[in-house]
Amino acid sequence: MTPSMTDSAVKAAIAAIASESATTAEKIQMLIEMAQGFQKKPKTSQDLRNAVSLYYRAYELSGDEYLLFKARAQIGMAGALQMIPDGGTDLLLQAKAGYEEALPILQKLASPLEVAEAQMNFGLVLQSLVPLHLARVNDSIQAYHEALQGFTWEDYPQEYAILYNNIAIAYLSLPMTSEQEYLRQGLAVQSFATALKHINLIDHPREYAMLQNNLGNALQYLVSSHPVENNLQAIAAYNESLKVRNSQDTPLEYANTISNKANALFNLPDDPEKPESGNYNHLLQAQAYYQEAWEIFTQHQQFDQANVVSQALKDVEKEIEIHPNNC
Repeated sequence: MTPSMTDSAVKAAIAAIASESATTAEKIQMLIEMAQGFQKKPKTSQDLRNAVSLYYRAYELSGDEYLLFKARAQIGMAGALQMIPDGGTDLLLQAKAGYEEALPILQKLASPLEVAEAQMNFGLVLQSLVPLHLARVNDSIQAYHEALQGFTWEDYPQEYAILYNNIAIAYLSLPMTSEQEYLRQGLAVQSFATALKHINLIDHPREYAMLQNNLGNALQYLVSSHPVENNLQAIAAYNESLKVRNSQDTPLEYANTISNKANALFNLPDDPEKPESGNYNHLLQAQAYYQEAWEIFTQHQQFDQANVVSQALKDVEKEIEIHPNNC
């Protein structure tokens, strides 16, 4: 078997450690930089595991003398662990422990930006562990909010948008009683709205489209006594997203948004002032969107999404048959 580039690089890094010409600090930096290189563009999960090994060597070499390097190695190791596909719960818990140990050191010695990036990734690890009852949603939300201190909308619009998107999703996963359901959904909608005050169509089109699409989803399923109004607002949000997303440049994102819009149309009367008159025209629009989304998902081999849309298409066709022309 031909040794991979990663194996050769790991050996080179180990050889550098043995070099008498390099200082301890230089050796640690070499190890961290080497590990970062593999972590940025991993070709296999083994690349990530090798990155973890390099970070660990840097961590051991740092001892108590090079605390900032030690914390950076831990943060890097945690990031690589959470990236390993199908790594399981144990690796996520190791990553969580690494962030918890290293973050206080980073907060004392590193730049606000470096701390913000670590907080963002820490929030992701916590959010991944919430469904397993191994972390709290509120801690994830707090980590994201702390990351926003470094990732300001003026300088880092992409990270800013992603953080608020993650905060909204975290709010939606908060365990609450049915009476409190409207509260968490309202917090999610508020999070999207906060981000959209600064993320605009012209300067940040991709982030704008993501936030509008997800705002539409939150509005569409908002528990409220005004479902028609919510669906109208959801469709307006999807239309904003579709100013960016199209079938040529972003086909999968486009298919996702038009299927979401179809869901809203399915439940919206043609005339909101006369809901009793039905929604035949909206059903036809929904049918066309579902069909287009199904074709795109199938073409791109996204079969799980294609199956979901296929079922929705059957549902809308059945509805059209039951109420022809006078829904």
